[in-house]
Amino acid sequence: MSDTTTLPSPSRHRPVRRLPLKAALRLGRPSGTWFKPALSVVVASLVPNLILLSLDRLDLVMYTMAGSLCALYGHHLPYARRAGTVARVVLGMLAGLAVALITASLTDSTAILIAVGALLAAAQKALVDASRVGPPAHVIFTFVTSAALFAPQQLDQVPGHLALTLAVGAFSWCVTVGPALLRREGPERRATARALDAAAAYTADPDPRSRHTAATAVHSAWQTLLAAGRPSPERRALERLVVTAEAAFAGRGDAPAAVTDPARLRAWAARTRARGPVPVAPDVPGATAELFGIDAERAGRSRRDARRTMLRALGPGSPLLPIAVRTLIGCALAGYVCMALGVGRPYWAIVTAASLYQANVTLTWNRALQRTLGNLVGVLVFAAILPLSRIGGLALVLCCLFFNFAAEALITRNYWLGSVAVTPMALLVLEFGGAHPAGELIGDRVLDTLVGAAVGFLVTVAVTNKRATGRVERALAAVEAVRADSVRVLAQSAPAPAALDASRRRLTAAVVELREAGDTAAGEWWQRALPEEELLAAERAAHRTLAATARRQGLIFPTPENGAV
Repeated sequence: MSDTTTLPSPSRHRPVRRLPLKAALRLGRPSGTWFKPALSVVVASLVPNLILLSLDRLDLVMYTMAGSLCALYGHHLPYARRAGTVARVVLGMLAGLAVALITASLTDSTAILIAVGALLAAAQKALVDASRVGPPAHVIFTFVTSAALFAPQQLDQVPGHLALTLAVGAFSWCVTVGPALLRREGPERRATARALDAAAAYTADPDPRSRHTAATAVHSAWQTLLAAGRPSPERRALERLVVTAEAAFAGRGDAPAAVTDPARLRAWAARTRARGPVPVAPDVPGATAELFGIDAERAGRSRRDARRTMLRALGPGSPLLPIAVRTLIGCALAGYVCMALGVGRPYWAIVTAASLYQANVTLTWNRALQRTLGNLVGVLVFAAILPLSRIGGLALVLCCLFFNFAAEALITRNYWLGSVAVTPMALLVLEFGGAHPAGELIGDRVLDTLVGAAVGFLVTVAVTNKRATGRVERALAAVEAVRADSVRVLAQSAPAPAALDASRRRLTAAVVELREAGDTAAGEWWQRALPEEELLAAERAAHRTLAATARRQGLIFPTPENGAV
């Protein structure tokens, strides 16, 4: 899986970096919107679970749960995009579950079930990463399909079970899209507020990292607004605030004080998040021209663009393919090792291995450490809560709902903390089909976790991803090409506002991709040295061109910091 392209840097391998320990387990601040997926999945699970409880058919919870978990997706997207994304998540969940149930009904060979589970996990990883569905990514799909593979199944039961998943998935779609009736521009407001906060952080303490963070937040806000559909008056006001945030980090010095005051930017961000009217942005020079360019870009977008992007992400030379290969080999080996050790249904080893695979070795190590700690603590929580859950069906349902909510509340602080809640929830799901010996459940889960984490990480180290450096090279070439195009536009005596805005937006996207590619490759092992100096020079040159383009549009004023192209 190596890349055949060459970099101008030496072909020596990068030195192996020390793997972090404390940093991987350090708790962060919770996400400002953690309660949205938490409440959504609780509502999407509560209704079908209570119906099954009233019918005395809690043994069907696994199939309704597959649909309920779809409510975790899409909360970062505007409602117009969210509707389509969650619908595709439901269909993807249905397709994976259908393969798992049919396979389980046709064979009871553990070896075959492990192979199918690994193939499904790799396909889900590749497709979810390419489509950029967002959190919780592929792990939910793998959890559901792997559990279904090792559940007793009859072929004639499959249509009914899939119908349950589809019905509850449709209900989850309503739960995730329904808030649009109350606050149609909620996601756009949150994305705009994040852009304002990032711009405030840069103006308060300017450095390359905070500037990149601000550029990424502004780029994300524009993508959210462009995906939101036709501009309403409220979205127009949000667009002007994003222009203000962009002007704040594009250039300082002689820019208006209202644009570069961190306290004022943060105040606008707080008011934007709130339910009141959108704050009125100051009259930034060049805003009208930029908004004209945004309208032109919105009009030129189509659904085909997203499909082309996804196909390119999975095409030859894609850096995602080695990660998919890691997932396939790691999940298969973890399952077979557990089978050899006597675990009858090693699906949790497959899920553990699948959950590890991140963009590079360093991030995968972090996830392995977090997953192991969280699962081991989680089995202790399960042992403590098990007597309570066995009081009756309602107690079991309420315990599962509690841990569903707790997982989403905690996981944004650190993945290991969320795993403490995920583990007992996953074990309690097995109780819906009948009581199991507690010692057997706990012993198998601990063994699956340790084997899945160890084997999964070893496969990450063994299966190299030299395409990460190829991605850096392509990102460098893209930045230079887009920058050259921007310079040509700037050289015109009277460039069209739409052309200026389009070139600036393309260059911003290219810089964001360059930084992401560089950060990803920096955490990968067994590869050629990165051209660090070229990366820094390309990023600085792009920033100068961005500042010159913004100045030409009237968004900022000339300063020694941004005066050169």
